[in-house]
Amino acid sequence: MTKLTKIFSGLFLVIVVSHIFGLLHNETLAFFTKPFITISLAVVYLSSVKKADFWYVSALFFSFWGDTFLLFKSEYFLLGLVSFLIAHFLYIKIVAGYLKKIGIVKIITASLPFIISFGSIVFLIKDNLGEMLIPVIIYGIVISTFGTLALINYKEEKSTENLWMLLGAIIFIISDSVLAVNKFYEAREVYGISIMITYIVAQYLICKAMIVKDS
Repeated sequence: MTKLTKIFSGLFLVIVVSHIFGLLHNETLAFFTKPFITISLAVVYLSSVKKADFWYVSALFFSFWGDTFLLFKSEYFLLGLVSFLIAHFLYIKIVAGYLKKIGIVKIITASLPFIISFGSIVFLIKDNLGEMLIPVIIYGIVISTFGTLALINYKEEKSTENLWMLLGAIIFIISDSVLAVNKFYEAREVYGISIMITYIVAQYLICKAMIVKDS
């Protein structure tokens, strides 16, 4: 890790801690620090690799817009959903590029836990989705695909970076699931904090995996 990367990593940590503190004690601080989470993570990544992965930087770009749109709650929720949908498509493209061989049996076996968890969330919140039913189902299928491919990738090569990618995908799905429950079933303050902590951890783990793969 270079001196510059250490500085940017420290900046990322300061932003994360400030944001979590803001969620607990200061809404204004939480509001203004949220967009800088992915920006600072992108800087950490770019300072750590010799050649940046265009698709990963693009995924962070759309994650930034997702974070920004979701700051405005219901008004731009759909735009936030679309932004993160694009980010997940890019994550899928990245992970799919690592796979050596994809078989139907592998896909079905790996997808089962994600299908079950996604189905359970949809069943829980379906009565409150209204016109958001189709967008939420599409989003759920996409994030489940990301999780499935990350699991297949880890099974093919059980390296540390592939484990980070898998854990990042799983924790991202957990974050989005809690967000769905918070918005469409039962809103609680603890959910909001849980959503952001899991989201930050997920993005960080994916970033760590990408740094190793692109170094």
